[in-house]
Amino acid sequence: MDVTFISERITELRLARNVSEYQMSLELGQSKGYIQGITSGKCLPSAKQLFNIADYFHLTVAEFFDDGKHDSPVVLEAIQALRRLSDDDALLILELIHRIAQPDMMAATAGFNEHRQRTSKR
Repeated sequence: MDVTFISERITELRLARNVSEYQMSLELGQSKGYIQGITSGKCLPSAKQLFNIADYFHLTVAEFFDDGKHDSPVVLEAIQALRRLSDDDALLILELIHRIAQPDMMAATAGFNEHRQRTSKR
């Protein structure tokens, strides 16, 4: 990882979220040119601000630095929300995802029902 990683990662995440540097700076409680200073390579965020930036994108700092992680902010927010659900509620969401993503809705429903029967017997 080189010194431009942080600025490039912020730009990637910011553009995926359709947020300007100015808007992000203000939403982080910083001066209007704060993010522009980072993305231009003029400065680096403090450790505390790096945590705030990662949190702004609904990421952990580890996820922020995972350069293989290229999920959109919406997908990342959905993942965070799923982590807060009970197993039963997460299974309902998973069924919905399968119904939307798979052309054969019957196969998705059958797999879900089998899993639900196995877990309900516990």
